[in-house]
Amino acid sequence: MKISVLASGSKGNCSFIEMEGSCLLVDAGISARRIKQELGNIGHSIEDLDGIFITHEHIDHIKGLATLAKKYRIPLYSRPDTFRAMSCYNELPVECINPIIDQIRLDKLTVRAFSIPHDAADPVGYSIIGSIKCVVATDIGFVDSKLRKELEAARVMVLEANHDVDMLRNGDYPWPLKQRILSNRGHLSNTDTAWALVNLKQRPQTVFLAHLSQSNNLPDLAINTVQQILDQQGVKNLELILTNQDRCVSVDF
Repeated sequence: MKISVLASGSKGNCSFIEMEGSCLLVDAGISARRIKQELGNIGHSIEDLDGIFITHEHIDHIKGLATLAKKYRIPLYSRPDTFRAMSCYNELPVECINPIIDQIRLDKLTVRAFSIPHDAADPVGYSIIGSIKCVVATDIGFVDSKLRKELEAARVMVLEANHDVDMLRNGDYPWPLKQRILSNRGHLSNTDTAWALVNLKQRPQTVFLAHLSQSNNLPDLAINTVQQILDQQGVKNLELILTNQDRCVSVDF
């Protein structure tokens, strides 16, 4: 299995997952040209993709979607309301659109969509389940019991650690935007992410810390905050990996 976070952050998000002989993208929030380049750098091509799974319609998750769909005719999966809310919806080839309510079978994989709290039409995270379970969950206002249940027993996670609360509160964002980010339909802070992991009964072995804010977080601050709380709570054998807005972070499992 290979997990490659091609890009993650405020300006664009895209993750590549290779498992059980299938290849998929979760989100396409960077240009199609860059997606092609990053896939080439890890020994893959766009033609290898069996599907693109979109979490929600915000531009940092769909920027390259229309070009990929029109040029390569890749199957696209998302909730019906998310498709309808996309700014590029009318550009998507009809034959590529595959609404997903609960889960689908993709050869040997089961891909399950689960609802997350965020200010979008019908946002989801995804569990990709084969011989192991991988979860991609970003843009989360808070982790409730339903979401916690979905995170349980994942071997690998791509999980949001968006902001440091003090940096956000003291930063230059207008107050309404600060309120949005801090709300239960906004984004997880570094501390929220750490406690979400602490509260799991079956924790992952590897967590990619994703969707770091360029204005309200720092890589060292994110990983140190999460690690410190894990250490204080006696959580061991959990590897943290920082993602990056401008370069691919790839791990073979």
